[in-house]
Amino acid sequence: MEKGKIKVTAENIFPIIKKFLYEYNEIFLRELISNAVDACVKIKTLANLGKLNIPVNNLEIEVKVEKDKKLLIIEDNGIGMTREEVNKYINQIAFSSAEEFIKKYKTEDAIIGHFGLGFYSSFLVSDKVELYTKSYQQGIPSVHWICDGTPNFRLRYAKKEKIGTAILLHINEKSKEFLEDYKILELLKRYGRFLPIPIKFNNKIVNNTQPLWKKNSLEIKDKEYRSFYRELFPDILDDPLLWIHLNIEHPFKLTGILYFSKVTNPMDLKKKKIHLYQNQVFVTENLEGIVPDFLTVLKGVIDSPDIPLNVSRSHIKSNITLTQISNYITRKIADRLTKMFIKDRKSFENKWQNIKLIIEYGMISEPRFYEKSKAFALYSDINGKYFLFKEFLEKINKKQKSKTNKIICFYATNLDEQNIYIENVLQKGYKVLLLDSQLTVHLIQKLETDIKNLTFVRVDSQNIDNIFMEKKSTNLTQQEKNTLKKEIGKNIDKKTFQIQFENLNENCLPFLINIPEFRRRINEMNVMRNLSVGEKEKKSYNLVVNTNHKIIKRILREKKKEIKKKLIRDSLDFILLCHNLLKRKNKSRLIKRILDLL
Repeated sequence: MEKGKIKVTAENIFPIIKKFLYEYNEIFLRELISNAVDACVKIKTLANLGKLNIPVNNLEIEVKVEKDKKLLIIEDNGIGMTREEVNKYINQIAFSSAEEFIKKYKTEDAIIGHFGLGFYSSFLVSDKVELYTKSYQQGIPSVHWICDGTPNFRLRYAKKEKIGTAILLHINEKSKEFLEDYKILELLKRYGRFLPIPIKFNNKIVNNTQPLWKKNSLEIKDKEYRSFYRELFPDILDDPLLWIHLNIEHPFKLTGILYFSKVTNPMDLKKKKIHLYQNQVFVTENLEGIVPDFLTVLKGVIDSPDIPLNVSRSHIKSNITLTQISNYITRKIADRLTKMFIKDRKSFENKWQNIKLIIEYGMISEPRFYEKSKAFALYSDINGKYFLFKEFLEKINKKQKSKTNKIICFYATNLDEQNIYIENVLQKGYKVLLLDSQLTVHLIQKLETDIKNLTFVRVDSQNIDNIFMEKKSTNLTQQEKNTLKKEIGKNIDKKTFQIQFENLNENCLPFLINIPEFRRRINEMNVMRNLSVGEKEKKSYNLVVNTNHKIIKRILREKKKEIKKKLIRDSLDFILLCHNLLKRKNKSRLIKRILDLL
């Protein structure tokens, strides 16, 4: 029997694995399974190159638990190792047999290993590790290697008959969970779900060796995309709305499938459901830097051997390749959406409500995506008709110009609450968009910044006549204004409402309520930033008195205080009710008065 010490050199320092290299001890199984996959891929490559004199069939990895012996066994029928190779790649830390194999045979087959450290993750959970291996080379004896987690090892010849490698982990007391079948199956599903070599556990193959993203998109049917979506996310009941198949070879390699599912709540924008793989090995769900923030709400997989990882292959390292990948994915998504819009606009419109939150998020957060979105981003008018913004702009460009020569784009955010204001705008022949997204305030500011002389005005933010013509002076004396302020003030919260007088059309309502556009936008941004408006800026409204309305004129003429009070109260209650600002007790009072009239 040969004895010796594992070599630790300045170039290949022995890492303190248990404390610093791997964040989670469960990673050991990913590393050992990946090594086994590489062993199988190598022998397959040699066979394809005609460098083997033996048949290569039924390549497989088997994982077994022998709980009574506290053993976890990972065995493959791959390339195996000679005694010299064990000394080189096992007894010397950070020598990667994978790297050397790629250089020697100039193969493009997907080899997972790079750092030559993964094998030693086995000591995260083991008191002792044994390795039995037999090389594919004929006439070379098998080898048995033993190590207890110190630099000391034992190496001897063995009687292993089959080509390949078996690793025996003597699981330590703290890691007994890895002797449970359910735990091993859980980890195999997480890290090895799509590895290219079959993995057997409890006499069943537990992985899909041909995931859909590896296939030619031209040969895949829609039902296959939907089926793969359910394989990835079995807990999600709804089918995806649409999907995008990624495939690039230069200047980096990347494949994957990204699915759009229904998103109508801003909270859904924070969910991370894209899985990152490297050569079909699961790495992480944290794709910061790879996928633009607005696309992290999508679901699916991305697989790339060129994404730079740290030594433990658990975290992404930032470099210029990441920027290129992020830009590519953004462009690919935008191009695909454009093609879908052009090919079947009606179908795209039907999906819009469920994907618009993602698109709008991208428009306000990614300049490149915003530019491309002009070809497919939709805007609905209040009747449900969809337009590209340039199409809508053509309809309002001439007619809806303010006295300062700005293009005015009227919009509503709630058809029911703002109905009386919408009707007022429509009666004057103007067009109105329905912008009811939670991101509306940011989106309209993005559009205003991009398009010169464009201004968005919500239908209830001000008297629209004042936008297009000079403001008319009121026809009241100062004494009449003071009288009205005093009487109206008795029926409102003066801290909430600021009374203003305007000479509006006589067909307009006697009272109007609005929040100036700029002030309301600030309030909405504060809400989105989780700032309470009550803490930062108390919500306040303008109560506009239409001095040209017959009810206001009657209030001024009325001598009887009770009648005057009733006119003010009924008119105010009506407009407050329209804005959902009427207090509960006053609602009951208003309902009772209406019923009494009936």
